[in-house]
Amino acid sequence: MREEVEYGIVLAVARCLGSMPRGLARDLSGCIAFAVYWCNRRLRRVGARNLELAFPELPRKSRKRILRRVYVHLGWQLVEFCRMTRYTPENTRGWIRTEGLEHFEAARARGEGVLVLTGHLGAWELSSFYHSLMGYPMGVLIRHLDNRRLDEYVNGIRCMHGNFVLSKDDFGRGLLTAMHEGGTVGMLIDTNMTPPRGEFVKFFGIDACTGTGLAHVARKTGAAVVPGFMVWEAEERKYVLRFGPEVEIPRTDDAAADILEGTRRCTAVLEEWIRRYPDQWLWIHRRWKTRPAGEPGLY
Repeated sequence: MREEVEYGIVLAVARCLGSMPRGLARDLSGCIAFAVYWCNRRLRRVGARNLELAFPELPRKSRKRILRRVYVHLGWQLVEFCRMTRYTPENTRGWIRTEGLEHFEAARARGEGVLVLTGHLGAWELSSFYHSLMGYPMGVLIRHLDNRRLDEYVNGIRCMHGNFVLSKDDFGRGLLTAMHEGGTVGMLIDTNMTPPRGEFVKFFGIDACTGTGLAHVARKTGAAVVPGFMVWEAEERKYVLRFGPEVEIPRTDDAAADILEGTRRCTAVLEEWIRRYPDQWLWIHRRWKTRPAGEPGLY
């Protein structure tokens, strides 16, 4: 019964936001986001602490302003997801554009697979969806929702135009297969991990336990690693799906060192993008929760 109620509520919200004019839906989502910001004190504290760790030089008011904007962008993501079933190459042309696609196409042309280095920055759900809408289907690494019907609904939208999902619970085989077939898979590398699946590398100057799967697969298969993020450009009033230059993953006789260095390089690239768009990253996640042995917690 609970699953049915949850599914019904989500479906009603999706239909409501999906049917009203896009501008009105975004305004409404902004109000919802603002309410969530004030009501959920725990997440607000996590976000404030993360911003204090990453930008200690900024005044408290500036960090607070960034955090409020994070919630606005999350609300906008909700709107976009609820409307994605209606999107076509034609009706998105006026407010989404692509930049740096040549980096992705050059990597794909090698035929050894492409790993898109990405994170919870900008409109990450719209990013992979739009990429498939424009004729570039890809694999999406996901964590299944506890509610089976919601999980099917969400993944059905993600896969409308040829995308496929890989579960985090058992993604290794599917990921390797996709690379051997010259496919593309997006991997978010900005969540807290625990050893042995993660290694400590610097993120905003602080040790952060980071998943090494991307670097491991890239080294093993020869797949190219290309940064890709869809960010909101306020001056243009457009989303821009940007691809950066390929990130080289070392391939020497020391596999462990290569994977660690590859993870460090990928994390450094991610940090560069977050610094460019600080109000579009998911600061409410406890990114530095896992600490090196003997270190006190940061939260």
